[in-house]
Amino acid sequence: MTRRCRRFIRSTRGVAAIEFAILAPMLLLVLVETFDIGNAVAVYMKVRSATFALAAITNQYSTGNSGIQSADMTAITGSASAILSPYSSTPVTAKITQIEMTSAKKAKVSWSYALNGTAYAAKSSWKTLPSQLTATDPCGSYPCYLIYAEISYAYKPILFSTIVNALNLSDNLYVTPRSSPCVQYQGVPSAC
Repeated sequence: MTRRCRRFIRSTRGVAAIEFAILAPMLLLVLVETFDIGNAVAVYMKVRSATFALAAITNQYSTGNSGIQSADMTAITGSASAILSPYSSTPVTAKITQIEMTSAKKAKVSWSYALNGTAYAAKSSWKTLPSQLTATDPCGSYPCYLIYAEISYAYKPILFSTIVNALNLSDNLYVTPRSSPCVQYQGVPSAC
């Protein structure tokens, strides 16, 4: 009996097949998850591009002809959906906000527009500004206006969609208006 046990322990036949049977499901899982991770990275890069596009398009408007109208805002946020294609635009939340800085530490919402979300309330105080903006006046004098663009995308993984909640991929960007001191949205603000 001892001899048979020793012979069984020393045997190497079939070890590779057993090791492969143990590792194959894990390798397959890693392969499929690589696809999910690649998609998430691609969506995040598109979110960043769409955020830049929102800010860059909005800051080019001026105060002439009452600035931006609702149809313009629909077109601007529609450009974000176009940038995010071929991925679905259903889980996208986009916001464009003009912030009025009255001092280095105080700011309020001048106007706000949202797609698939809630816009910020006009004249409400703004959340904390980045330290790079509060260190110096970004416009040269107060009041100073900034355009704030933000996008969030609820990415749902394919493999673990029933187990894992959606990943919130988001980006935001502050820019100054280009063509005039501020950008009017439906006549707000009345003057810059």
